[in-house]
Amino acid sequence: MTTTPRPAGAPTRLGLALPQYGALADPAAVARFAAAAEDLGYSSLWVGDRILAPHEPSDLYPGGGTPEHPYPKEFEAFADPFTTLAAAAAVTRTARLGMSALTGPVYSPVLLARALTSLDLASAGRLDVGFGLGWLREEYFATGVPWEGRGKRLEELLDALDALWTGDPAEHEGPQWRIAPSTVGLRPAQEPRPPVLLGGFSPPALARVGRRADGWLAGWMPRQYLAALWSVAVDAAEQAGRDPGALRRVLRINPRQGTGVETAADVLPCLDVAREEGITEVLVDLHYVAKDVDHALELAGELIAAM
Repeated sequence: MTTTPRPAGAPTRLGLALPQYGALADPAAVARFAAAAEDLGYSSLWVGDRILAPHEPSDLYPGGGTPEHPYPKEFEAFADPFTTLAAAAAVTRTARLGMSALTGPVYSPVLLARALTSLDLASAGRLDVGFGLGWLREEYFATGVPWEGRGKRLEELLDALDALWTGDPAEHEGPQWRIAPSTVGLRPAQEPRPPVLLGGFSPPALARVGRRADGWLAGWMPRQYLAALWSVAVDAAEQAGRDPGALRRVLRINPRQGTGVETAADVLPCLDVAREEGITEVLVDLHYVAKDVDHALELAGELIAAM
């Protein structure tokens, strides 16, 4: 296997979204794509999470939805994130495998812990667990989960996962879930657990990152907002007695028409901004600019070569 060396000053870890939705929603192609991406030199591979594409959604996509087009049409076809990561884990050896991000509150902690532990073991300890609150109420309604109190539900989910990953016996008692003292013989490969990264773009979300996560799943935005939000996480970490220097930042860049970053080539200036802001991990999602899986690999190769 060959890897492409990183130029001085570039982000030290460049990641790529696995083919999962829209025109790239081809589960049979995931393994081929993942192996090729690792061979090109991508150091991490990522999935997202969309559960439903309602005809009349109650909420607009925060990344630019309008009443006429409330969310990207690509969301109408979305492969399962766990199956996608499992396929990638089977054919890669060094790339980390991440989620940017699961809609955490809609999942049961006991089922989620089992799936995530299995993925971490299958990948020999290469899993990065990513959670967010999501933005679409219908996904909560469809999974039988209340929209109200979702932030507190995410907090409890993290508590329950920690108990299931590290407790002996594992047990949890909270407002949403009661887990009786139980033997959990399957433990993650990473100790004490896989890294947990949290998304979000509000002060409470960034404070949660600083208080209890291993890092922030950021999205591309003007650098002044990136810096301002990150300062909230840093302050929260310091107040909680944690080392903010140990927190990771993974910057997601989605080239897409009308966003100012419209082609794979437009990613390159963004990498300069990431470097200047001290961000060492970048995730590039090509779903909106690639016609199919082969085209996505072609663009991924061109991006690495341009670096």
